Amino acid sequence: MTALNILSAATTTGFSPIGLFLQADIVVKAVIIGLILASIWTWAIILSFVMKMASIRRKTKEFERDFWKADDIDGFVRDRGKAKLPIAHVLASAVTEWRHSTGGKAIDREGTRERLAATMNTTIAHEIDKLSERLNFLATTGSVAPFVGLFGTVWGIMRSFTAIAAEQNSTLAVVAPGIAEALFATAIGLFAAIPAVIAYNRFAHRLNQHEAQLGRFADGFHATLSRELEKEV
Repeated sequence: MTALNILSAATTTGFSPIGLFLQADIVVKAVIIGLILASIWTWAIILSFVMKMASIRRKTKEFERDFWKADDIDGFVRDRGKAKLPIAHVLASAVTEWRHSTGGKAIDREGTRERLAATMNTTIAHEIDKLSERLNFLATTGSVAPFVGLFGTVWGIMRSFTAIAAEQNSTLAVVAPGIAEALFATAIGLFAAIPAVIAYNRFAHRLNQHEAQLGRFADGFHATLSRELEKEV
């Protein structure tokens, strides 16, 4: 597309986002489409994670409150131990290890304590890893999207300058449309990257809080089992 054709397209479609996209080069269009898809997927992850963590946070509080009020731990584990919650998995792993370690005639108290702590810590790490699995896309988008948009901008500006040289006309009316469509790619890159970075930092903080909550529960349950261990003959 020559500079005069760019000017004609800009006059027809204007400098609206759709107009800039339609008059862009195929490479710039591919960059813009890729960034828009990344932005859509970013927002899908953000919305799903917000809803998921809100549900987990509410259910975890209820689970922990009911657990510490329960008089019969075995009964609570039978009724609630299979819930699809990280805290329920921590509880189930500890109970399973407790039964294995105390099922024999001779009980290694110190070894049992160490295995209980290791089991619960491993389960917590595993649960946090599962929750944070899709957040890697947010980190990648936040880091890469601006550079992808910049690539589209550089490509578009190079194409515009080449067309201007061919026409031997460097007036603002000729330069502006090509530069505008090139810069549009950078704008889309920032549009995809900024929410991804903000969401990733916020969600990482929430995961740290949830990990700390699970750690406090594990410490409390470990203390309870340690007291029970002292009663074993």
